[in-house]
Amino acid sequence: MKPRITVLTLGVDDLERSLTFYRDGLGFQTEGIIGREFEHGAVAFFDLQAGLKLAIWNRRDLAHEAKVPLAAPSPTEMTIGHNVGSKEEVDRIMELAGRAGAVITDPAHVAFWGGYSGHFQDPDGHLWEIAWNPAWEFEE
Repeated sequence: MKPRITVLTLGVDDLERSLTFYRDGLGFQTEGIIGREFEHGAVAFFDLQAGLKLAIWNRRDLAHEAKVPLAAPSPTEMTIGHNVGSKEEVDRIMELAGRAGAVITDPAHVAFWGGYSGHFQDPDGHLWEIAWNPAWEFEE
């Protein structure tokens, strides 16, 4: 299998609340909720970077589509890592997320591995890490 990740889908309990968080709170670009005409189809997509999108979809609908039982969410199942170019950018994004309603679980700090990072949870408890790694460079 050639790695080619194009969409990260988060199961959410309230599609409108999550849309507001990501679009209005964090400033992610989206066309809004689409697919409402389908019984299990309402979803919103956000452009992240070239070739990668974030989707939010109702957890019940996601479970239905994947044919898996709906289970209690757990924030420790995975994190979404958002790497940035400076400590200051980590601080700015953590502040932005807090203003948008995120729960700051781990304020930005110097990390044991030599970088600088912090963690927050979105309104459905999905865990994000905002990190600056001095060994990684990013082209804007």
